[in-house]
Amino acid sequence: MSRIETRFQALREEHRAALVTFITAGDPNPQVTVPLMHALVAAGADMIELGVPFSDPMADGPVIQRASQRALAHHVSLRQVLGMAREFRTRDTETPVIVMGYLNPIEVLGYRVFAREAAAAGVDGAITVDMPPEEAGEFGPALKDHGVDPIYLVAPNSSDARIRTISAAGCGFLYYVSLKGVTGAAKLDARSVAEAVQRIRTHTDLPVGVGFGITDAESAAAIGAVADAVIVGSALVRLVESQGEDTQRLIQSIAALVGEMRKALPRRGAAAGNE
Repeated sequence: MSRIETRFQALREEHRAALVTFITAGDPNPQVTVPLMHALVAAGADMIELGVPFSDPMADGPVIQRASQRALAHHVSLRQVLGMAREFRTRDTETPVIVMGYLNPIEVLGYRVFAREAAAAGVDGAITVDMPPEEAGEFGPALKDHGVDPIYLVAPNSSDARIRTISAAGCGFLYYVSLKGVTGAAKLDARSVAEAVQRIRTHTDLPVGVGFGITDAESAAAIGAVADAVIVGSALVRLVESQGEDTQRLIQSIAALVGEMRKALPRRGAAAGNE
């Protein structure tokens, strides 16, 4: 059983959604990333998405675009990102780490080389924003061969047939993009997200995570009531930007927001009745 599957199983027993936190590796500098990952876990993050900085992040809004630019100013490469995951694993062998980025750096490295090195670094999943399952070719199988879950995106306008295709190709969980647009673009509609998650669940047994538009404890709680995972990105990256190079204050600010979100996540079913 993978670390992602193990974590979701534990969370089901707790009757709680996962809190998945995204940061861009190397932002605001490479030395901060691993301490920040540990701080996220200490504050209540159940999984970590580690963004690979990219020069043309088409699915990301200005907040994460600027994060990529700050990291690229330090020449952070895909191999360095995997090195950060490897360093994180020396202290934490349980928290799932998911690499999220774009196809070009992976193609430069090679699909099978990336899959092998990601697995060796302790990476559990990969989200490649511009690689739909229909075009994944040998990439998806290469990841699975090395025990790395290929995780694909489902959009609000995805058809039922496409959801089934994505579900069949993916592992770990499905990532539902709650907004039409880029990250951090608008405020989400919790009711429409609930309806979409319900529809997706009729086509898959995989957990459904929801990202884009979750900015605070209130929105995290609303999504945590209906989805299997709450994915928070721009809100955290915005804090990184606002705190600049003051590492201690940065970690304190991030930990405070993650702690608020974790505390706000509702418990469901039998566990809720026992509280």
